Amino acid sequence: MPRIEIDTLINAPIETCFDLARSIDLHIESTKQTGEQAIAGRTSGLIEMGETVTWRAKHFGMWQTLTSKITNFDKPNFFADEMVKGAFKSFRHEHYFLPRNGQTLMKDVFIFKSPMGILGRLFNWLILTRYMTKLLIQRNEVIKAAAERR
Repeated sequence: MPRIEIDTLINAPIETCFDLARSIDLHIESTKQTGEQAIAGRTSGLIEMGETVTWRAKHFGMWQTLTSKITNFDKPNFFADEMVKGAFKSFRHEHYFLPRNGQTLMKDVFIFKSPMGILGRLFNWLILTRYMTKLLIQRNEVIKAAAERR
């Protein structure tokens, strides 16, 4: 399965970074380019353990809907969300927060599997891994900016 890992060093307390990473409102701001909106489940505020959110966004020229659920939660060190329903065959997004010399290292690990067998693997290799990496980096830049403004 494809795996994307991104490290972002943030000059802010770990608690601030943790909360901003699970903010539905900041997620919407960070994905403006896809028109992403929370349409069901938790639609604003801070998502918590066991809660779901359903997103609607435009990717690759098509409107898509995806529901994810918070499946692990250890405030302020770690949380994970997993797809319940959507275009992927599966995905798990792990969010780690580690103290680093008065700053916070935010580490994303995104593990996913596309449907359609060999065609899905080819799509991952040619397009999707790069697309998702760019999306996650853009999102992390918004989290970093918001955290460092506080």
